[in-house]
Amino acid sequence: MAFTLRQLQYFVAVAEQGSVTRAAQNLSISQSSITEAVKELENDLGVELFERHPRGLDITYNGHQFLRHATKILADVSDARRSFSNDAPAMGGKLHLGVTSLVAGYVLSDLLARFRRASPGVEVSAIEDNGSYLEHLLIGGELDVAVMVISNLRDRMALQAEIIETSPYRLWLPLGHPLVSADIISINDIAKEPLIMLTVDEIEENTGKLLTALGARPHVAFRTRSVEAVRSLVATGAGIALLPDLVYRPWSLEGDRIESRDVSGALPVVQVGMVWRKGSSLPQAARDFVGIAEALRSGRTR
Repeated sequence: MAFTLRQLQYFVAVAEQGSVTRAAQNLSISQSSITEAVKELENDLGVELFERHPRGLDITYNGHQFLRHATKILADVSDARRSFSNDAPAMGGKLHLGVTSLVAGYVLSDLLARFRRASPGVEVSAIEDNGSYLEHLLIGGELDVAVMVISNLRDRMALQAEIIETSPYRLWLPLGHPLVSADIISINDIAKEPLIMLTVDEIEENTGKLLTALGARPHVAFRTRSVEAVRSLVATGAGIALLPDLVYRPWSLEGDRIESRDVSGALPVVQVGMVWRKGSSLPQAARDFVGIAEALRSGRTR
């Protein structure tokens, strides 16, 4: 029997949330419905998409590969539906976008691909910079919209923001690390370990504040602006990392496994969103871009 779109939606939800429980809560359905759908999908494909263990599950290499196909299929279906929602002819125009570093490779590429398919006549220009500078450009009218981390948006009086993705912090560990099998991981456990610190989009500042507020002084072994470098360093045992789940991938470029675990306590979340100047009259191209982002979020949470 061929797999269904619902099975793909449930699979993507589990892969993105890292848990059947969180996926079920996000989709407002029973855990048994998700478990059954994923199992049927695995039977149809003839591969294991997740590795089950007493503490939950981890996506397998095959699952990671199939996730890209499943995400693209769901995106294409969303685009097909959206193509009938507006009978107006294709419009031209320009779209001036801003994006922060962390978001550029994990959110913008998908949004931009969908937008280009829906509005091929629109000329798009994009700039990558830090959040403070993008806020300055938005307020000055030099950008239409920015896709950025909005958890620490500075000028909320002048800017309008809409969340498109929320990502909790999780702990990255090398395969075989003692904390991988721990039932509960606390902040104090992390403080004893060498920390690989990512230094883009205020991640270093936020992580430092988090650990300090919880009474733990981080032992930073390495600072880098490269997420791939963090993956490689963690996978080879140089340290651990505390990062938004948004950027987690289970494999380094060298093919080494990276484990991801929850940490007990009230950890913050990273909110990624669309930002534009309050009171501004967005051009049609910008409104269409925001609409695609909204459709993407609703498709993930449906």
